[in-house]
Amino acid sequence: MKRTATIERKTAETQISVTLDLDGTGVSRINSSVGFLDHMLDQLARHGLFDIDLTARGDTHIDDHHTVEDVGIALGQAFKKSLGERKGITRFGCAYVPLDEALSRVVVDLSNRPGLTWRVTFPTPKVGTFDTELFKEWFVAFAINGGMTLHVENLYGENAHHIIESCFKALALALRQGCANDPRRAMGIPSTKDTLSA
Repeated sequence: MKRTATIERKTAETQISVTLDLDGTGVSRINSSVGFLDHMLDQLARHGLFDIDLTARGDTHIDDHHTVEDVGIALGQAFKKSLGERKGITRFGCAYVPLDEALSRVVVDLSNRPGLTWRVTFPTPKVGTFDTELFKEWFVAFAINGGMTLHVENLYGENAHHIIESCFKALALALRQGCANDPRRAMGIPSTKDTLSA
């Protein structure tokens, strides 16, 4: 069964199209009009082995906030739709990823009980022209719309770029684990409630 989804999101602030294949090979075609976000989403695709085709246009003449948040919404919705009833998945994933001096941990539960625990601080308010605080907004939007519990923590680091990138790479690996089909589970639902669709 193909685990794919296409999401179109259009508002007065943004226009976004995303196609996701959970069982891909890490191919990405991403143009959000926010360069640093594109770089992070490429990490998500490459290390999670997800195929992501995403384009976004937004009111970046104001700032990047609406575009970053709405990309998180749309990509989260694509993950939720691709997972369907979540039959046969491993459900949980955890990854530690270093990038030079920075080390981050992401733990995911594809529970359909969305929430974010965020323990990340940045030493600088910007990476280039990008506001580092917007990454919390992306992760909130992604977790809520993806129907997942996410715990994101930077254990240590000095360089904001390294901290952010280690978080995205850890997210990629944790999601890769959680989305994987468990051959021992067959098509059973990994919950004592026998449902993850509510």
